[in-house]
Amino acid sequence: MINLLKEIGKAFFVGTIVFIVIVLIQYNNGFSYANGLDLLVSFAYNQLYAIVLYLANGYFFKYVLKSFKDTFYTLKTVAVLIVGVICVTTISVFFIRIVHEVIFGNNTFNEFISSETPQDYYITIIIAIIVSLAILGIFYYKHLQENKIKEQKIIAGTASAKFDALKNQLDPHFLFNSLNVLTSLIEENPDAATKFTTSLSKVYRYVLEQKNKDLVSVEEELKFAKLYMSLIKMRFENSIDFSLPETLSNPDAKVVPLSLQLLLENAVKHNVVTPSKKLFISIDEQNGKLLIKNNIQPKQIIKPSTGVGLQNIKQRYALLTNKEVSIQKDKTHFTVSIPLLTKKTKVMETQSTYINELKYKRAKEHVEKLKGFYVHLTVYLIMVPVFIMLNLRSTGFPWAIFPIAGWGLGLAGHAMEVFNYHPFLGKNWEERKLKQFMEEDDYTNFK
Repeated sequence: MINLLKEIGKAFFVGTIVFIVIVLIQYNNGFSYANGLDLLVSFAYNQLYAIVLYLANGYFFKYVLKSFKDTFYTLKTVAVLIVGVICVTTISVFFIRIVHEVIFGNNTFNEFISSETPQDYYITIIIAIIVSLAILGIFYYKHLQENKIKEQKIIAGTASAKFDALKNQLDPHFLFNSLNVLTSLIEENPDAATKFTTSLSKVYRYVLEQKNKDLVSVEEELKFAKLYMSLIKMRFENSIDFSLPETLSNPDAKVVPLSLQLLLENAVKHNVVTPSKKLFISIDEQNGKLLIKNNIQPKQIIKPSTGVGLQNIKQRYALLTNKEVSIQKDKTHFTVSIPLLTKKTKVMETQSTYINELKYKRAKEHVEKLKGFYVHLTVYLIMVPVFIMLNLRSTGFPWAIFPIAGWGLGLAGHAMEVFNYHPFLGKNWEERKLKQFMEEDDYTNFK
């Protein structure tokens, strides 16, 4: 009911503007109404045309939009829309003219039918087609803008979901390998196993803390790498030589969390580590990258490496930046270089862009509503004295009260919609109800 009244108000506003234009054109051509009653009757018939045609074509437009939702912006649908508008407008005008000529006029139905000509319809039909195509153009523009936002949302959501899935691979992977080390230490050196357990809790705390982060500072990651290697050395003692860069050109540069742990773990996992065959692992900074390098002395294993750790790092970086993780291998050394990131990443930019676009869209919609209301108010304030002037020049009957009052009610409804005020429901009623239903839905799902 509220929506119907709102649509009638819009139709009344459009009809009033059209009527004012017609009256001004007639006035400039020397035509004037004999009295205020004639003008009022003419205004009433004009509003009848406006409201009936607006509502009929509006509901037909919504029907087409609903029925051809997936193919709305195709030539076939446009053709259906135009044919439908012609039919709806013709039928509407026919019944309006029956009311005008037969019910309130002096003609019989047969006289009315015999006197009907295409000229009584084609101007109204052309106007209806032009208006419908204009509305279709506006809908199509909004459709394009909404698609852009949906694409950004899908990109951001897919990237975030994939990134989270890759991060979640680390927990079982890291814990499984750490427990293997602990198992070995329990058999070989129980005292070292106790120390290892204590240090493992600190290491795993870092893993949990960084789990939900996309990036961490390179300084933090290097500290963690040092702590992690202290665990490894508890098992292999002096069989590993590990070195870190003494200084960093940019300690605030970012890397993917736990990337160093995976690379260090792989180095130990796939190479022989004994006092006679020491494993040398070094981490250096060079040209905006961290180089993780180790000598190659492969274990004699039957099952080949799955490469899960390296693939995980490469895929996570691929989601965050265009800079690639490079892998180099020769006869003596294996080197992985990971980029140090200093700018916003693709995922962050995508999410930020999407959020900013949503904020911009909401702000723009509100500004457009305000602008429309102020234009409406300006036109109303200009036309009130015009109505009064026309009233004074045409007749002493105060017919101007009716369009001024009717238009004023429409303006008041427009203001309530823009400023979200409902005299019977209170301010921000819609927002409060939405919040209430969302909370109820969350509570239901929780139970």
